[in-house]
Amino acid sequence: MRRCLLACLISMAAIGGARAEYVISAYGGYNSSFDSTVDVERGPSTRSLDVEWDGRTFESGAPYYGVRGTAWLNDLGQPHWGVALDYAHAKVAADPLPQGVKVLEFTDGLNLLTVNALYRADPLMGRVTPYAGIGAGIAIPHVEYQEVGGPRTFEYQVTGPAVQALAGADVALTDFLSVFGEVKLAYSHHDADLTGGGSLKTDIVTNQFVLGASVRFGAQ
Repeated sequence: MRRCLLACLISMAAIGGARAEYVISAYGGYNSSFDSTVDVERGPSTRSLDVEWDGRTFESGAPYYGVRGTAWLNDLGQPHWGVALDYAHAKVAADPLPQGVKVLEFTDGLNLLTVNALYRADPLMGRVTPYAGIGAGIAIPHVEYQEVGGPRTFEYQVTGPAVQALAGADVALTDFLSVFGEVKLAYSHHDADLTGGGSLKTDIVTNQFVLGASVRFGAQ
């Protein structure tokens, strides 16, 4: 996934003209999730589980983080508009676990890769730039599921579509470096294959609260 992001950023740079403006951003923060229903199909039977998701942002393993590459459309005469490729590594786990379930989580990554349309307003006080955006892409979570006495599913899968909306403000420190704060709301659909046969289906909505830093290059 990181290689995919890097390849897309290199492609954006190669396509752009001399007046293009690019931004590379990295961020961390906190994520939480709304509860949802998880449908587990095993052969002819389906079991519906009411799951309370815990974000576990700061627990073991990689914390919540993301990276983003943005191309602002200065060279097309549209400096307020941009296109961004965004990768976010959130995580959720069932807490408490449903009866008969030993593991149900996406803690090695509820990974979302989206292409986003961004709009930025004119800077306030010369340094603070509000912005907002919407995007769509795919969910690539690490699926972890095991029933008591059953086989364990433990692998990355492409499980379905994802969409997100975001809004924030960027604060310029220099001509090339800035920091930003942002809120994101992301929806992802998951239709995962289970080891030993069957499937796991659910829809997950996460709130993400972001702080990050950006490096800008190209025309301003």
